[in-house]
Amino acid sequence: QVQLQESGGGLVQAGGSLRLSCAASGRVFRIYHMAWFRQAPGKDRQFVADISTNGYNTNYADSVKGRFTISRDAAKNTVYLQMNSLKPEDTAVYYCAAGPYYTNTRNYREYDYWGQGTQVTVSS
Repeated sequence: QVQLQESGGGLVQAGGSLRLSCAASGRVFRIYHMAWFRQAPGKDRQFVADISTNGYNTNYADSVKGRFTISRDAAKNTVYLQMNSLKPEDTAVYYCAAGPYYTNTRNYREYDYWGQGTQVTVSS
């Protein structure tokens, strides 16, 4: 199995930037498809971005396309989410998730492993 831990959240002004990190341990990281989700109070868990095992293929929710970038570093067993031009509606708890290498879905139920989340708050 894989253990995931997010970091890098915090409070930022609208228009600012944050970089989230998700460190993996316990099993070979490079074989997992990775994704970021977020959840705001009273709302369902929402897909943000995902990345293939080799890092060549990425997908983004329309709401973050052009502002967020997902990447991974196999040597460091870490996946990142660079968030630029942040908006108040980006405020949420952000979670990283891992699934099988063939994962091709934005449905959080298809992912097997989850971190504890990191809070991102964007002020107007």
